[in-house]
Amino acid sequence: MKKGIVMASLLAMMSVITVRAQVYLDTKAPIEERIKDALSRMTVHEKIQILHAQSKFTSAGVPRLGIRQLNMDDGPHGVREELLWNSWSPARWTNDYVVAFPSLTCLAATWNRDLSDVYGNAISEEFAFRGKDMLLGPGVNIQRTPLNGRAFEYMGEDPYLAGEMVVPYIKAVQKNGVACCLKHFVLNDQEIDRFAVNVNVSERALREIYLYPFKKAVDEAHVWSIMGSYNLWKNVHCCHNDELLNGILKKEWGWDGALVSDWGGTTNTDEAVHGGLDIEMGTFTDGKLRESEFTFDDYYLANPFEKLIKEGKVSMSVLDEKAARVLRVIFRTSMNPDKVIGSQCSEAHYEACRQIGEEGIVLLKNDGSVLPFNHKSYKKVLVVGENATRSLTQGGGSSELKTLKDESPLSALQMLYGLNTHEGHVDYAQGYSSGRAMYDRVDRVSPEEQARLKAEALEKAKDAELIIFVGGMNKNHRQDCENGDRESYDLSFGQNELISELAKIQPNIIVVTFGGNPYATPWLSQVKALVHCWYLGSESGNALLNVLTGKVNPSGKLPVTFAQKYADYPYVKYGQEAYPGVNKQVYYKEDVFVGYRGFEHNKVKALFPFGFGLSYTTFQYGKPSVSINNDVITVEATITNTGKVAGKEIAQVYVSAPKNKQMEKPVKELKAFAKTRLLQPGESQTLRMTMKKSDLASWNESLHGWQVDAGIYTIQIGASSADIRGKASIKL
Repeated sequence: MKKGIVMASLLAMMSVITVRAQVYLDTKAPIEERIKDALSRMTVHEKIQILHAQSKFTSAGVPRLGIRQLNMDDGPHGVREELLWNSWSPARWTNDYVVAFPSLTCLAATWNRDLSDVYGNAISEEFAFRGKDMLLGPGVNIQRTPLNGRAFEYMGEDPYLAGEMVVPYIKAVQKNGVACCLKHFVLNDQEIDRFAVNVNVSERALREIYLYPFKKAVDEAHVWSIMGSYNLWKNVHCCHNDELLNGILKKEWGWDGALVSDWGGTTNTDEAVHGGLDIEMGTFTDGKLRESEFTFDDYYLANPFEKLIKEGKVSMSVLDEKAARVLRVIFRTSMNPDKVIGSQCSEAHYEACRQIGEEGIVLLKNDGSVLPFNHKSYKKVLVVGENATRSLTQGGGSSELKTLKDESPLSALQMLYGLNTHEGHVDYAQGYSSGRAMYDRVDRVSPEEQARLKAEALEKAKDAELIIFVGGMNKNHRQDCENGDRESYDLSFGQNELISELAKIQPNIIVVTFGGNPYATPWLSQVKALVHCWYLGSESGNALLNVLTGKVNPSGKLPVTFAQKYADYPYVKYGQEAYPGVNKQVYYKEDVFVGYRGFEHNKVKALFPFGFGLSYTTFQYGKPSVSINNDVITVEATITNTGKVAGKEIAQVYVSAPKNKQMEKPVKELKAFAKTRLLQPGESQTLRMTMKKSDLASWNESLHGWQVDAGIYTIQIGASSADIRGKASIKL
């Protein structure tokens, strides 16, 4: 009798054990089952703890249950150096040196989806090796102004190009078990008043321009986390904006990831609880510098949220929904058995860095007399400009990197000539100084020192056979840097005057610029060639040299429009209300006519149009053919290298929609593109580009939905937005 009772008790205990098996730790179980099981085991306090920071760059796990924390770090161009646990001060490790990859504007300028995949794979291997679970990036905010201090982190002015280029990056990163935190959602298109400005934008422009690349990342890359932006929309902060985050992102788009606040972007508990925020980071700091006496448990989603739950003022379902989203990211990353071990500063990563840089460099002018550069033709070469030696991986704000090596343009050119002085000599003059870089200010040099540097360069120019000027922008505050926009469309530090005076002394001058934004070129007619490099990362000098010498034929094309003058940008005519705003309100009065759409709408000729880029060879476009099958539109065209050297070409497909009396349409919009393989002289390749019928839709504000107009659509294929090589039409 007793034996039977004992056996029954054992069976009952085994049954309980079976029921309570730790499903959440079973990596082979479906993630949703793991989430459900984990939630059933967690206390209210433990659920609260995973919703907010526990250090500058980590959010908590649940140690009692073996649920790991999330380790985050800044991208999007490399892994930020380690900081102290709760301080912006460097931890001063000796093993956190990384590869600095080219800026995302440079990646966009490659128009090469395969390189985007290479970029994502390489950078995520460095994140994984450093023990990081979340890469804070990439960014796809739209460059509506050339003054945006943070535009170098984004992918240009066109939503289609940004969307196409960001998807392979995200897929490659997340395939390696690292989450991308796509930023900044949404309308964070200026740094001036970024914490407080409210953006007024039409529903149509919001959908067609600013939300488009984010939706592409959600639909096609299934991005695991998204970062809210500092600014407001409809007078509500975007980090906890119910209509934006719950209404559009989570319900309408069906997104299942975790919404992370920008650092210091959370402003009150009620909106944080009900407005769609899942992970609160950096509260009581300004995102970079200020500290406070508050603890992490004082965060809006910490003790104040827990108090509301325990008092019954907020439903447990609200807490569980947030915790589930955070657990989903944890199980996909820090508790993902397939997450790669990764590597750091590998040769493969430097190779990826160099290749992306080479294909992103854009040749803007070339009269053929000095480029490609043959170093044996010039015995005395003078390099002028601070960016020839300055590290452009430092500064810029959160994207600053601690690199193992930075190959400068000057050192690469000096290596080309080597120690054999009979072959020639490379001299250097700084020419100007930008001062010492600081996050929120710049310690500028005196006018006397600037004059001395300029005089030295002009004196040395008298003895030069060729001048290579290496300047542009840098990552000082009020240049290409977080928390401040540029102050002028001109190049700073007297560069315009210096270039002009150098050219008068020696007409054989190549201008090389770095930077994330367009700029004025009043000296353009005086120089033989102009090369724009964005920011090229650790392999900067090698990538530039390979393009200058013709070892690599330039194939990059602009992801932004270079205007002849600042007043030509579409928003400028609307005054201060359109940028940077008045009384913390900014109005996007140019509507959907951003970038090249606006230039064409206003009939203003660009200096260098969107999609423009020269080559050392020439290409011929065959007549395009267009077909439709099951709502998929296919455009085919044959590209032939008609020049004398091998090269790659980017074919761009623009579509002009039929007129609509209810809404004004752009003259044309980018809807497809493809890049050829390396074509030898005389070689051809037929490119096949596709778009869906739904890609031709416009947002109808009266219907609050997408609408494809019936009528004739003109399909245009070209080498840039202003260089159309062939047309065809289809009727929908």
